[in-house]
Amino acid sequence: ALASARPLPGGGVRLTAPGGEPLDVAVPDEICTVTVQIFRDKVEAVPAGAAADAWASDFLGVEARLRYLDAPQHRRPIKPEYARPGETVSFADAFPLLLTTAASLDALNSLIAQGDHADEGPLPMNRFRPSVVIDGVAPWAEDDWRRVRIGEVAFRVAQPCARCVITTTDQRTAERGKEPLRTLARHHRVGDQLVFGQNLVPETTGTLRVGDAFEVLE
Repeated sequence: ALASARPLPGGGVRLTAPGGEPLDVAVPDEICTVTVQIFRDKVEAVPAGAAADAWASDFLGVEARLRYLDAPQHRRPIKPEYARPGETVSFADAFPLLLTTAASLDALNSLIAQGDHADEGPLPMNRFRPSVVIDGVAPWAEDDWRRVRIGEVAFRVAQPCARCVITTTDQRTAERGKEPLRTLARHHRVGDQLVFGQNLVPETTGTLRVGDAFEVLE
C-alpha cells in the first residue's frame, strides 16, 4: 500500500516508498525471460534488474524480484468464458480495466455508517483501486450494464469484481480493518462473492481522458 510505481516519460517507472530513496527503473534492454506465476497462470517476463530487486527487497523485508511484461505473445488470456479470441491481460488481476461509480461508493459509505464499524468510514475510492470512476449515475447502476462507451473507446462489461481482504487496507497507513467487506457481505454480494465495481474488456483501442463522456450501450 505504501510503495508507489509511477510511469516515466518514454517508459519505465519511478519507485518510491516511505523512508527510502526513489529509484528510476528503465524498461529492460535484455530479452531473456523467466517464468513467473500469477495465481494459476504461468507467463514469461523479463527481469527488471538487480537495483530494482534490491530496492523492493529492502522495503518489503523479504526477498523480492521486479519483472517486466510487455510482449503480447507472453500475456495471459482473459478467462475464456468472457473473452474473444486473442484478448489478453498482463499483470492485472483478471481483466484489463476495472470500473466503479462515485454514487455506489456514496451508497456503500452510507451503509457502513449504519453498521458496527462505522468509525472506519467513510472509505475513499482508492480502497478499490479502479481504473475508471464514473460520476453522474445512480447507485449500483453498473450492475445492469453490459456494454459501455467512455470517450472514444467501447467496452464489454464482463462480470462484477469480487473483492478481497486488500480492500480493508488503508492506503495511507497500511493498517487493516473490517470494512468494506463486512458491509458488502450484508448488502451487496453475488452468491458467495462480495462485489464492488465491474470488470471491463475493451472492444476498440483509443485513449481515455479524465472528463470523457460516458454512455451505456446495453
